[in-house]
Formats: sequence, C-alpha cells, structure tokens
Amino acid sequence: MAPVKPATTVVQNLIVQLLAYAQLMRLDKPIGIWLLLWPTLWALWLAGEGHPDAGVFVVFVLGVVVMRSAGCVLNDYADRHIDPYVERTRMRPIASGAVTPAEALILFVALALIAIGLATLLNRPAQMLAVVAAALTVAYPFIKRFISIPQFVLGAAFGWAVPMAFAAQTGQASQLGWLVFGCALIWATIYDTFYAMVDREDDLKLGIKSTAILFGDTDLFVIGGLQALMLVALMFVGGMAELGFWYYASIALAGLLMVYHQWLARDRSRDGCFSAFLNNHYIGMIIFIGIVLHYTFTAHPPA
Repeated sequence: MAPVKPATTVVQNLIVQLLAYAQLMRLDKPIGIWLLLWPTLWALWLAGEGHPDAGVFVVFVLGVVVMRSAGCVLNDYADRHIDPYVERTRMRPIASGAVTPAEALILFVALALIAIGLATLLNRPAQMLAVVAAALTVAYPFIKRFISIPQFVLGAAFGWAVPMAFAAQTGQASQLGWLVFGCALIWATIYDTFYAMVDREDDLKLGIKSTAILFGDTDLFVIGGLQALMLVALMFVGGMAELGFWYYASIALAGLLMVYHQWLARDRSRDGCFSAFLNNHYIGMIIFIGIVLHYTFTAHPPA
C-alpha cells in the first residue's frame, strides 16, 4: 500500500498547481488585461454618454479578464513546441512542464464556458458579435504561423469588445463604435509590434511571422506612421462624439507618450522595446481619463 501523503503536503501541492494555472492565464502579468480593458471602457463610456449601464459594465470587465486568460492559455498550448526555445517564454508553465497540455485544454474549455455564460447576460446584437470575438480569440494563436501580420488579427481580437459594448449599451454597433474599433486595432498593432521586436531574432530562427519581421529596418518608421494614424482617428472620434477640451488634451498627452515610446525603442534593444510595449498601458488610461473628464465636467446626466 502506498504511503498516504500528509494533508499539509496535499494542500501545498494544490497551491503550487493553482499558481501554475494562474501563471498560465497570465494573472501575474495584468498588462494584457489593461490593454484589452481600456478600449472596452472607452466604448462603454462613449456608448453610454458618460453613464454606462452598471450591469453591462460588470459583464464586460469580467469578460475582459476571462477572455484574456482564455487567449493566453490557448496561445501557450499552441506554442508548446516553440516556447522552450525562446528566451522570454521558456519558463512558461507548459514549456517548463508545470502544466500539461491536457490540463491547459481543460482550463481553456472552463474559461470558454464562463465567457459563454457572461455573453448570455447581454442582448442579442452583442451576443452575435460575441461569436466573432470567440473566433478571433481561437484563430490568433495559430495564424502567426501563416501570415506576416498576426498583430492585426490580435488588434481585431482585442478591439472587438468595442462594437460589442456599443451593441450591448445601445442595441447596435454604430458608426462611432466602428471608428473606436479602428483606433483599438491600430493601437494593438503598435504595441504588439514593439512586443514582437523583443522576440524578433528567436522568431526568425523558428519561422514565426510578425510585423516586426515584416517591417524590418523600417519598424520604428512604420510604427510612427501608425501612431500618427491613431491620433488622427482619435480626433475623428472626438468630433463624432462631440467631445471637448479634456478629451483633446488627453490625445495631446498620448502623442507625447508615443514620442517617448519611440525613444525607448530607439536602439531596438529587447529591454527598450519591452518597456515601450508596457508603457502603452498609459495611453489607454489617459484617453479614458479624457473621456471621463469630458462627461464629468461638460455633459449633463440623462433625465
């Protein structure tokens, strides 16, 4: 008969395993949650004209955490034969053996079921758009093996919460909603290209495609063009939504941050590019603050 493990050992092993699952979902690295959350909050506040529905707000915040976690789990499952050979990813839970591929799939299914449950709390237009969001989430981890612009697919996946938020709040994804989606798509392409620049040498050896590889020596120049395009698109959003001083001030601050990101990545070092990626979080936050301040000081609450 095998010896019975002490209860303390069982509990310790359980905690270690749960921590490994949390790391697989990247809960220890919330930057992805923030990058997904900010455009969602832009959309909720714009669609609700400063007063989003409380229930819709809760569903979308929870949905952001769940879908980002599910995407990370599926991404690591898809990259399980690649991550051990990439310096930045070789200690991820599946690559290190802390979590088995089968466990990862079970966790992904569990998160997907939670996401489906959240979607049932939304109206029919938002539910229809949620189907597309699910397809984009599943497609992204695999598509980087076949096309040179997977960052655009990631941008669509991260930005799809925007039309969903407009549909959930107003019953339709309006022209303003799709314009905000365009901003989110461009922004994700910007920050994920910085992210891809960190792994460019490893990705070239392994045959992984990315915009960092596609853009080559013109990477910072192209990123600069995308940054300018995003700022122009944000100004169009302000005009269409009739936003005022606070919002345009936030765009100006975001523009200054973009210049700083170019400076961080100027020598294309791993640390510099990764810092530029992480610092993009503040762009989303500043734009959101500008929207909130506009509705706080220049808009009247609904009757």
